[in-house]
Amino acid sequence: MLIDTFGRTATDLRVSLTDRCNLRCTYCMPEEGLQWLAKPDLLTDDEIVRLVRIAVTDLGITEVRFTGGEPLLRPGLVGIVERVAALEPRPKTSLTTNGIGLRRTAQALKDAGLDRVNVSLDTLRPEVFKALTRRDRHQDVLDGLAAAREAGLTPVKVNAVLMPGLNDDEAPELLAWAVDHGYELRFIEQMPLDAQHGWKREGMITAGDILEALRTRFTLAPEDGSARGSAPAERWVVDGGPHRVGVIASVTRPFCRACDRTRLTADGQVRTCLFATEETDLRAALRSDAPDGEISRIWRQAMWGKKAGSGLDDPSFLQPERPMSAIGG
Repeated sequence: MLIDTFGRTATDLRVSLTDRCNLRCTYCMPEEGLQWLAKPDLLTDDEIVRLVRIAVTDLGITEVRFTGGEPLLRPGLVGIVERVAALEPRPKTSLTTNGIGLRRTAQALKDAGLDRVNVSLDTLRPEVFKALTRRDRHQDVLDGLAAAREAGLTPVKVNAVLMPGLNDDEAPELLAWAVDHGYELRFIEQMPLDAQHGWKREGMITAGDILEALRTRFTLAPEDGSARGSAPAERWVVDGGPHRVGVIASVTRPFCRACDRTRLTADGQVRTCLFATEETDLRAALRSDAPDGEISRIWRQAMWGKKAGSGLDDPSFLQPERPMSAIGG
């Protein structure tokens, strides 16, 4: 088991498959991109599958989420999913993606054993999408969402970040669209994920702002608190149901006390938190032919040192120096 000193047990593994991305979202990276990891630094497909196997069979992991960067850019993705889905006990599997390549891969991923997807989409307006992502790919994301639904990668969850002066007026419109298409919408407070360190607490769209905007058009009832468990999103029943909307208030309502996550970066480092400033190297152990038991020991030791919180609720929070594209959401 992966237990920390605060009594939390990690059962959810986030695996970053690449640091690369085919968008340049303003809240994530500069327009020119970043200096990507060298290929020898990245974990191989076999190394990823071995670490996930150790996590599932030895360390109590029951859910595996593949992330990036943009995980659909990983050439061996379908094979990795298939091998992870074949593990015993079988973990739940999901993927967080920008959706651009999903139209051509959704069915293959479903056939390989992927259970569901989370797709990032911040706006219904193509011109705003282009301003936010610096790419003209809005229709590709819509097509990818439809393909995921048709392939049975459900529930299809849509993650949206609202930015002041760009899409901060779209919350009700986004929810109406999600309800119409059968997607589960989740708003995420903007977090300090940008490598250029442009994030500021002042003026950010908070969970309170989002809920206030949604209530101008919808009736929202809090979901039974026991249904949330360790999930980061607080959920509300929309207009009496059955549809739900979630809000992940990472900054204003941190959920660290219930955190059940451990993270594996694209270059084989364990992170105890998305915003941790320290990492523990598993790649070196893998490549020095360490046995599974030694890798498990290193991973347990890393998680034992997990801090109580992320620090995002502290106004003096300092953004981590490492680009988030290699860490995964």
